[in-house]
Amino acid sequence: MKIVFSLMPVLLFLTGLFLMDSFKLVSKKNLVLAILWGGLAAWFSYLSNEWLSSHFTLSFENFTRYFAPIVEEVLKALFVFFLIARRKIGFSIDAAIYGFASGTGFALIENMVYIYFIGDEPSMMLWMLRGFGTALMHGGCTAIVALLIMGGIQREKKLFFSVPSGLFVAIIVHSAFNHFFLNPYLQTLLIFVLLPVFFGFIFKQSTSSLQNWLEMEFSNEVEILRMIRQGKFSGTRSGAYIAGLRAHFDSEMIVDLYNYLSLYLELSIKAKRNLMLKENGFTPIAENDTIEKLTELKALRKQVGKTGELALQPLIRIKHRELWKLSQLENS
Repeated sequence: MKIVFSLMPVLLFLTGLFLMDSFKLVSKKNLVLAILWGGLAAWFSYLSNEWLSSHFTLSFENFTRYFAPIVEEVLKALFVFFLIARRKIGFSIDAAIYGFASGTGFALIENMVYIYFIGDEPSMMLWMLRGFGTALMHGGCTAIVALLIMGGIQREKKLFFSVPSGLFVAIIVHSAFNHFFLNPYLQTLLIFVLLPVFFGFIFKQSTSSLQNWLEMEFSNEVEILRMIRQGKFSGTRSGAYIAGLRAHFDSEMIVDLYNYLSLYLELSIKAKRNLMLKENGFTPIAENDTIEKLTELKALRKQVGKTGELALQPLIRIKHRELWKLSQLENS
């Protein structure tokens, strides 16, 4: 029973989060990798903590309160940083799930080590506290890091500046947990009750944001692309804006900007279409020329440069979410 109580709660919670992802934003491959990384992070943390404890004359109690949370939260979050930097995460939903998955892997290894060393502990309450309290805390803290980083990126902050605030909050929460300001049983109960409420709120807000983003941009992009293909784009306000750029760029650059805009809209519409299909339980459509067009778009983006992108900002804004959206086509 000690295995059930110490390992199953966090696994069941992660499974529940994965099933709540109605847009299927989370890749199973990356989810498994996040869990595996969390397990490795637990071993790295153990080695790091052993080294630190031998070099600093702190009591075990103070070490677990002030040093261990820093080491553990940084290591758990590294895989989340990697996914965000590679634009494999686009919204709060997938950020929270990947973060919790990394924390899950960490908690599983940590609790298995506890079982190995003190497995003869007869009290089931200890294993319940570790499974429903400590394990969920590990998952929740890494999810908080991921959520705060994505929040910063969505407010157009650089990843480098978003990371410290996310880590700081997670470290404070982790340290507070290890201080046991509350009775351990009450603390565990609060985590078990409040964590689902917290994630439920995050999922509701993020799903609403994603739906609004899809609905508002999709119809607008379809309309612009339709006008381009019908040869009526020059008669629109967007077309007039592009025409006005002739005063600042040569004709070759204008052609590149026009092609870039047209190809971006086409791929953006396809990416949003696939998201809508996944939300409704259908298989995304994979087209043979998608990779070729993505390669062409990257070449055009390089050709127009930062100046060209800035010139097109009133029409399209190529930020983290837009790049994430296009990366989804590569995985279709």
